[in-house]
Amino acid sequence: MKAIQNKIIGFCLCLFMVSINIQAQKKKTTATAPASYTIEGNITGLADGTAVKLVPGATHSSELPVAETILKDGKFTFTGKLKEPRFFYVVFGKSKGNISVMVENSKIQIAAAGKVSDQEGEWISFKDVVITGSKSHDYYVKETAFKEELNNDYAEYHKGTEELGKLYSKARVAGNKKTMDSIANSPEWKAFEAKEKAFFTKVETKSKELIAKHKTNWWGPFFMMTSYSYFTPEQKPIYEQFSEAAKKSYYGQIVDKDLNPKSLVGTSIANFGLKDKDGKTFNAKDIVSGKKYILVDFWASWCGPCRKEIPNLKTAYAEYAPKGFEILSVSIDKDEKAWQKALGQENMQWHNLLDDDKVSKSFNVKAIPATYLVDGKGVIIGENLRGAELEAKLKELMKS
Repeated sequence: MKAIQNKIIGFCLCLFMVSINIQAQKKKTTATAPASYTIEGNITGLADGTAVKLVPGATHSSELPVAETILKDGKFTFTGKLKEPRFFYVVFGKSKGNISVMVENSKIQIAAAGKVSDQEGEWISFKDVVITGSKSHDYYVKETAFKEELNNDYAEYHKGTEELGKLYSKARVAGNKKTMDSIANSPEWKAFEAKEKAFFTKVETKSKELIAKHKTNWWGPFFMMTSYSYFTPEQKPIYEQFSEAAKKSYYGQIVDKDLNPKSLVGTSIANFGLKDKDGKTFNAKDIVSGKKYILVDFWASWCGPCRKEIPNLKTAYAEYAPKGFEILSVSIDKDEKAWQKALGQENMQWHNLLDDDKVSKSFNVKAIPATYLVDGKGVIIGENLRGAELEAKLKELMKS
């Protein structure tokens, strides 16, 4: 009996010692886990004194640097702390070149060979970029490796169409619609457009698969931010698939804010000036002068929902323009040629201007299509009114 008791006591002592050892290991791990990050850079090819900034990325907004320094002997260092991994750009010079990195609380090293272009602008390019010390960055690189395949696909379907593209562009600038139509209806151009459509379908599919794979954590909203430059209502179901933890993450909150921007009803708009397709600048106040109601419409050539709404805008314009209604469309297109092409296809009979990135920000445009109904005093009285809703609102306002 005593022998059994001794064995039991011995067994308990072993469990006790194992427990103590596990707790000690946990404390040791916690104590040694980094609570902050250090980014050490070693860059060749750039002059000492070159400005280096750490700028947040994947936010759909122009961000201010969180830290700044200069190169000394080709080296720079940033330190800080994060609650969860974040995407940053290490920006060199006066925004002349950058290296992207996923930062986490660890010791991160960046090595690269920089080169300043001898062309106008003196842009900085980098090669032999090596980033170590960030497991999040390693994972990001692995998960986005498919983009190299997409880059190859893009280059492949553009082969052989360079001259045709130049001819089309030249005809557009000259206003030669006959030549433009001839090129657009050629078998070569139609084949190009078919390949282009297939390419963007593949991009969309790959992006959605990447996001869905990470719907339970912060990577999902992060990849959603990097996959779309602007959101449309079509992306709302993508956000809704995320877990609560993903939605509450840093990037989850940014996605939510972009998809569901704060209401501007009751606020006044400032006058602004933008250029039309011919390069002529128009001021908003001159366009809307004497009008009772104005619909400021933010759209883009690549935005399907935006273009589906154009027939509804045409209907409203035909009905209410004689009664004091005006539309002012502002495109957020970065590709001016694509915008010009869309204008030719859509034939909108009201002012169409190209955003300078400032006007859309002043309206807090985070997703398109975005429309703002403004009264004659410049006060916003309605948002995102489309189709039947816009028709009903204008009917009500014009009666009163």
